[in-house]
Amino acid sequence: MAISLASLNRIDAPKPPRIVLYGPHGVGKNTFAANAPNPVLIDLEDGHPSDMPIDAFPKAQTFGEVMEAFGALYTEDHDFETLIIDSLDWLEPLVWAETCSRNSWADIEQPGYGKGFLAALDVWREYLDAINGLRNDKGMAVIQTAHAQITRFDSPETEPYDRYGIKLQKRASELVQEHADMVLFANFKVNTTKTDAGFNKKVTRGVGSGQRVIYTEERPAFLAKNRHRLPPELDLDWNALAGAMAGASAAPQAEAA
Repeated sequence: MAISLASLNRIDAPKPPRIVLYGPHGVGKNTFAANAPNPVLIDLEDGHPSDMPIDAFPKAQTFGEVMEAFGALYTEDHDFETLIIDSLDWLEPLVWAETCSRNSWADIEQPGYGKGFLAALDVWREYLDAINGLRNDKGMAVIQTAHAQITRFDSPETEPYDRYGIKLQKRASELVQEHADMVLFANFKVNTTKTDAGFNKKVTRGVGSGQRVIYTEERPAFLAKNRHRLPPELDLDWNALAGAMAGASAAPQAEAA
């Protein structure tokens, strides 16, 4: 296709979001996702709450079965609006197994020097392309859940420090983050207080009410991002996120008016 000014298109209508939602075990990631519009689940870890019925594919045992589920949603008629993948860190071993099968390796580390993890990125890209297909051609939002892990971050500007990140191999985590429209960190809201321990010593303790929140912008303590001009913190509730997205979309029109 010849490229010219006549080939320009204006991009103004927002597409359904590609979301990565990660956080500690038990914070409520699946409950959040299940409240999205007309959801369907690709189940990888049997972690969905039993008191929240949801349409789900049989638990995937291979990467091929995951892709078959994508194919069914792409080619068959349905009214699902949101795909949930639970979870990325349980998908990763299937990606590694698929990579090893294609290359006749005994395990992902057989090639040495990180070459296996580098080869696995090609399989990850097939998965991400399938997400793009559902989003672009079928109008589906996609929520990918993941567990959090604490890792050391070597900043070029400060001393090293610990932070929350997605529980994936480093290169895979970076690829998934780049692809997503939102990387949301879910956690319990915690404040700190200092109490007198005697002998002129103060002890810092964490206190919380059980409130669960999502963070939408990166901070030293965690990875996060969004492309929707969201507030930096929201309640861990789908309606709160949807309302913030709708408000952000309407803001330019309101300003223009």
